[in-house]
Amino acid sequence: MRAFAVSIALLALAIVSDGCKSAADHRSDVGAARREDLTVGKVQREIRRGMSGAEVAEALGSPNIVTKDADGRETWVYDRIATEVTYSDSQSSLFLILAGTANQSGASLRTQKTLTVVIKFNSDGKVDSFSYHASKF
Repeated sequence: MRAFAVSIALLALAIVSDGCKSAADHRSDVGAARREDLTVGKVQREIRRGMSGAEVAEALGSPNIVTKDADGRETWVYDRIATEVTYSDSQSSLFLILAGTANQSGASLRTQKTLTVVIKFNSDGKVDSFSYHASKF
């Protein structure tokens, strides 16, 4: 009989504690697979005047837009927009024969980030200049 009571108590504890998750726990459950992000810091660290297009592509990946002016100089544009939504919902309940308790809570957060990087090449195909703009709201 004692083993049965211990089993019931452990089962009740497992049911109640299952609803006690933090936002970080929920995020890890989602399994957000992320590629390496393009950031202002990465652009500042990796891009230098005089680099070749191949070196830029190795450092930052493929650009979103490539244009060429009348003089044959290329401009590469990296344009990233990210929306991150985090939602956490926790609920727990315990019902015995005549009495019970329930608890539920939740919160959400939505953030948008943008990053635009413009890299201009000279007629020799080397980086002549680069600029960037980042925002978060």
